[in-house]
Amino acid sequence: MPRRHYGLLHRAGLAWLRCSGWRIEGEIPDLARAVVAVAPHSSNWDFVHAIAAVFVLGLRVSFIGKHTLFRGPFGPVMAWLGGIPVDRARPDGVIEAVAQRFARGEPLWFGVAPEGTRRHGAPFKSGFYRVAQAAGVPIVPVYLDYRQRVIGILPPRAALLPVDEGVTAIRQLLLTRGRRR
Repeated sequence: MPRRHYGLLHRAGLAWLRCSGWRIEGEIPDLARAVVAVAPHSSNWDFVHAIAAVFVLGLRVSFIGKHTLFRGPFGPVMAWLGGIPVDRARPDGVIEAVAQRFARGEPLWFGVAPEGTRRHGAPFKSGFYRVAQAAGVPIVPVYLDYRQRVIGILPPRAALLPVDEGVTAIRQLLLTRGRRR
């Protein structure tokens, strides 16, 4: 799996999780390449908790984010963290671009919030599943449970079903365990 040494950020992540009462459950699969689907996405705090977990676990995870997050003083930080800016008004080519990064054969964990928005009841977008299929990599489902304050890592799933069925299966898996803020 792609690893990174975060130095003091490892300790900062531990402190954040401890002070905020969050914990990590589940096993990190030993995979060089995977799509990591994180849900539910219900708050701006999702990113804070998730990045703290990434620091603690020493993972290197790339992710797409709203292009406006990469402007101003946070732009270089978001890029250093592994962010890839996406203009949601022009999403064409995103799946192909991410699949091409996987095609390089380098270790890559690609994290995505399949809902694409914090709005309650939003359907999962299919891009994460199509990327996994195109790249031939598994999906690692990760849920956020705000009631129990748990970041849960579930066993990887192969993206073998037709897209609609696969997206529905991952959605049910994540939303039955995760709980919104």
